[in-house]
This record gives sequence, structure tokens and C-alpha cells, in this order.
Amino acid sequence: MANRSPSRKAPGRLLPVGQAARALGVSLDTLRRWDRERRIRVVRDGANRRMVPLSEVERLSGRAPRSKTGSQLSARNRLGGVVRNVEADGVMALVEIEAGPYLLAAAITRDAVEELRLAPGVPVVATIKATSVMVGREGGPVR
Repeated sequence: MANRSPSRKAPGRLLPVGQAARALGVSLDTLRRWDRERRIRVVRDGANRRMVPLSEVERLSGRAPRSKTGSQLSARNRLGGVVRNVEADGVMALVEIEAGPYLLAAAITRDAVEELRLAPGVPVVATIKATSVMVGREGGPVR
């Protein structure tokens, strides 16, 4: 197989083809076939091994890329989004965040809203760390 010509843009983080195939839920043979058919962009390393840019895995998986928050927290549930609404009343505030297809509501202190300068249109990261979230309507609809 011929080497791919280097692209003008750096490919970012690279994954070995086996790891990329597992992440996409396909066989190694399928990934190689996609390479031959130019359905996936690969690059070659110094030993001429196929390496797949993480951006290609994200593109083909249909999953949104992970948000890079820039912070080092143990919480894994972090959703990047944009503030849509802030309602402050007394010591508390309700902040609505649009995070991809989700709309989150966070009850935080008014001081936090002021310190973070939260307002509609401000990009934020919602970090969710909870042991449980329960919502239910048992016994049929409420009238």
C-alpha cells in the first residue's frame, strides 16, 4: 500500500487501527477495507503502520466528541454547552444550559452566577457528580 501524502493540517491524536476498529465496533478487516475505499482517513507512522486520527473515529461513530474542559476533575460526566437563561432570586439561581441535544437546569447560588459572570450565550461546562437522579410518575399520569 502506498503512503498517504501528508495533509496540510496535523491529524491530532492518533489511534492504532486495532483500537480504532474496536471503538467503531467493526473488524480490523473492515477498517482496512474502508481505508482502501477511502471511506476513512488514515496516516502512516514511521514504521508504515496505519494510524487513525481520533477525529475520524468520532466522525464515523456518530457520537459527539468529548468536551475538553481544561480542568482536572475526577468527574467523568462533563457536558460542554451554552447558557440559555439565568433566573436569580434571593440567594439561589436557576441556570439553563443547552448542551448538544440536552437542556440542563442547574440550581446554584447567586454568588456563583456573579463570580462566573453567567449570562445567556456564555460557554460553560456542566459537571454532573451525583449518586442518583430519580424522577417518576408511578401509578399513571397525574391530573
